[in-house]
Amino acid sequence: MKLSARNVFPGKVVGLRKGVTTANIKIQVAPGVVITSSITMEAARELKLKVGDKAFAIVKASEVIVGK
Repeated sequence: MKLSARNVFPGKVVGLRKGVTTANIKIQVAPGVVITSSITMEAARELKLKVGDKAFAIVKASEVIVGK
């Protein structure tokens, strides 16, 4: 698979919370660093995600908002 996104973080699934229409996936990309993604349940089923799986957090965004 080829991607246009350049922010690809390999990691491990450390959390999975399934809802009715969406699933929240937590991927640990470094010690103490977890990226959380909300995906459709359809996508979660197709990926067959489970805690402990190797996965990638792929970030494609036009802006980053910073708050303090």
